[in-house]
Amino acid sequence: MANIQTLDPDASPLAYYGAELRRHREAQGLTQPQLGSAIFCTGSLVGQVETTKKVPTRDFSERVDAALGTDGTFSRLVGLVLRSQLPTWFQPYADMEAKAAYISAYQAQLVYGLLQTEDYARAVLATGMPDDLEGLLAARMERQRILERAKPPLAWAVLDEAVLYRPVGGHAVMRAQLQKLLDYAARRWMRIQVLPFEAGEHASLDGSFTGMRFDSDPDIIYTEDLISGHMTANPETVREASLRYAHLQATALSVEESVARISRVMEERYGARP
Repeated sequence: MANIQTLDPDASPLAYYGAELRRHREAQGLTQPQLGSAIFCTGSLVGQVETTKKVPTRDFSERVDAALGTDGTFSRLVGLVLRSQLPTWFQPYADMEAKAAYISAYQAQLVYGLLQTEDYARAVLATGMPDDLEGLLAARMERQRILERAKPPLAWAVLDEAVLYRPVGGHAVMRAQLQKLLDYAARRWMRIQVLPFEAGEHASLDGSFTGMRFDSDPDIIYTEDLISGHMTANPETVREASLRYAHLQATALSVEESVARISRVMEERYGARP
């Protein structure tokens, strides 16, 4: 008889998901390969999710719900599972990000996380040599769902021009990433500005930061260092950061000029090559 791994559903959201998947599958008399065939994946992947060796994606969860007739159970659970994959120090920020009515971000090195393509995000996350790259990636993609809501937060991103030139993931990945920025720039609730090289010294040479406003909570400023993040609602810090952000917006190219700059870099630096 095969050795079936015992699961403790209370151990983590991922363990609870795996235990529920096994319970529902067995209740319908399906083997792992049979369920895998029904949801267009391998039985091995189903087994790995059931035993917490793989983190389920939202697509996987939606297919499971359709195959098992579980009325959205796994589509609802997967959000909790993916949140649990974020670093512990980052989870409070992700919770506040999901509640924000307005987000303003300045990024000096990389495309703002909510605007990253999957391939770009994978290349960025891989630099930290994580134990579970795909789990972190799925969690980052899950965060981006707030921008697809019927009523998304208003968002403003100022990107240093260096972000456009740094070839994260290679030319094809960068071309797709810049195209995604252009796609987002066309949405009425999103504004993207490029802080050009010719601006010289500017109000945030110290680094990147993000501001968040809420319907009923105090404003928050978020910054990161090498290994952790920091949130504060201190009024003086919020006031100083807001002033700096206003200076960045004034110094950056206009929204229309920024779209033109992104388009130019995309074609000149990352255009089709033989």
